[in-house]
Amino acid sequence: MAMAFKMATTGMWVTDECKNSFMEMKWKKVHKYVVYKIDERSRLVTVDKVGGPDEGYDDLAASLPNDDCRYAVFDFDFVTVDNCHKSKIFFIYWSPTASRIRAKILYATSKDGLRRALDGIHYEVQATDPTEMGFDIIQGRAK
Repeated sequence: MAMAFKMATTGMWVTDECKNSFMEMKWKKVHKYVVYKIDERSRLVTVDKVGGPDEGYDDLAASLPNDDCRYAVFDFDFVTVDNCHKSKIFFIYWSPTASRIRAKILYATSKDGLRRALDGIHYEVQATDPTEMGFDIIQGRAK
């Protein structure tokens, strides 16, 4: 069985797959983003979807459900005004209005534990609808 990291505050477990996919995105650049979900029965935070290196922010946004919460990390590459190539990792806490109250509470209370397990996040964005996590917001925060 795979190892898992327990989040003491909520009793949730973050699977090794979560950390491994994050590290593959961060260091090897094999993923552009990773979407995580909580399995309420097993109390595990698991990988829901990974985006290939050719996928973009629109693909990530389209992969988030309209009626359930998710966490996501996105590797944002950009060029600075002095022509330097940079990369910043965003943690996105997605909690749409149509989500069940129980899911909203579970995701809200487990968020910090997952963030601690994923070392190297630069910025956090919380969104209840797509306009709150638009590409322009990501771009503006990274500069």
